[in-house]
Amino acid sequence: MSDTLKKYWIYGISFLFIGINTYLLANEHFWGIILPVLALLAVLYVFALDKVLYLVVFLTPIAINFTNFDARLGVSIPTEPLLFGVMIIFLLKMLYEQNYENRILRHPVTIAIIINLIWIFFTSITSEIPVVSFKYLVARLWFVIPLYFMGILLFREYKNIKIFPWLYVIPLMGVIVYATINHATFGFTKESAHWSMKPFYNDHTEYGAVISIFIPVFFGYILNPKHTLKKKLFSTLVTVVLLTALVLSNSRAAWLSVAAAIGVYFIILLRIKLRWVLLAAGVIIGLFFGFRYQIVEELEENKQDSSADLVEHVQSISNISSDASNLERINRWQSAIRMFEERPFVGWGPGTYQFVYAPFQRSKERTIISTNAGDRGNAHSEYIGPLSEEGVLGMLTFLAIVIAVLYTGIRVAVRAKDKEVRLLSLVFILGLITYYVHGTLNNFLTYDKASIPFWGFTAIIVALDLYYKNTESIEKADDVKEEPPA
Repeated sequence: MSDTLKKYWIYGISFLFIGINTYLLANEHFWGIILPVLALLAVLYVFALDKVLYLVVFLTPIAINFTNFDARLGVSIPTEPLLFGVMIIFLLKMLYEQNYENRILRHPVTIAIIINLIWIFFTSITSEIPVVSFKYLVARLWFVIPLYFMGILLFREYKNIKIFPWLYVIPLMGVIVYATINHATFGFTKESAHWSMKPFYNDHTEYGAVISIFIPVFFGYILNPKHTLKKKLFSTLVTVVLLTALVLSNSRAAWLSVAAAIGVYFIILLRIKLRWVLLAAGVIIGLFFGFRYQIVEELEENKQDSSADLVEHVQSISNISSDASNLERINRWQSAIRMFEERPFVGWGPGTYQFVYAPFQRSKERTIISTNAGDRGNAHSEYIGPLSEEGVLGMLTFLAIVIAVLYTGIRVAVRAKDKEVRLLSLVFILGLITYYVHGTLNNFLTYDKASIPFWGFTAIIVALDLYYKNTESIEKADDVKEEPPA
């Protein structure tokens, strides 16, 4: 096509759009404005699918969740529709080309993820509410396939590993500023800490969980000897903002998760053998069960409720006698365990907990924030939730993912030949550990805010293991890597 003809096409399409949009605006139809955006997205989906995924990561912190409880449907706009499109195009591309790397499919983490997905599919068939469970399965797929299976291919290019956290954190900084201003406007009260980040995050616990995930990563960026002074200063600024936001979030679970990550960091730093860690954990668990009645009696003496005062708020973590938040968690866990006891093998169906748990509550365990409507969250645990919804194998297959990722990440952090690869593996695994710990008290993997960094970091750990663990020089490694998928 000649240059002159190309110009005629450009002018023709431009005038056509102007004419159509002028007519639509004159008749008060405003959707025509987004047509260029949709056209650009269509081009990106076809020719640069990786750019769409980057866009999704960037938009996630500022995406807004829309929920219709009557329809049992919730969707985050615009990220989840975009992710669904990425999943479909990527699957079609892989089916057509049939060249997906076998070593990714043979990796222990991938095997654990596939087994977990197969079990979710099976328990969706046996579900109490199949339509809810299959929606849950599709939602899990549009996180796992783009972020993990496509993500590993993108992370073959080393620079993408370090760019990924920045894509999420830059808009997150804007949300933190917005939340902090809201919080300050109401005098930094405990109540305002719970909703100051809305509508971007559902509540302070989800907000705190996401902030925790990124703190180890940017602290690692500060320590990275290959980073310039400018990069280190920016990383320091981000780390300070994240730590401030973590404190102001008033999320006790998030504080505990960061403390746990610090503990794991020193275990790895001091090269403490796994058998000693397991022995210590076994002793602690044994002591807990041996003195559980005395421990419970001691905890019941704690009457400190959650508070705007930092010290009092920390003290309230162990209050199981009057703190409504702690007691409601126990109520949800007890309900989940009763659900498991009734259907121990297949559970009640993925995603169904909030719709079926009400009859399993006991009046003596209910709190002032208890509800029968199922509109105030789920089982408050990434481990007990699957136990009730997918049976014992649901919990075990999720634990298998956690164990496989931990083993892989720590192995790379200890054995990789390049110092930067060891550092990156360490900080990304510490970021995931904050969520693994947080997952004992809350579950957010049904939401894009936590799922995108969770599965993205998991893909990074596997990519480091597959492509960079045995690499002497990262600079030379990028020269021999295949190009990521378009």
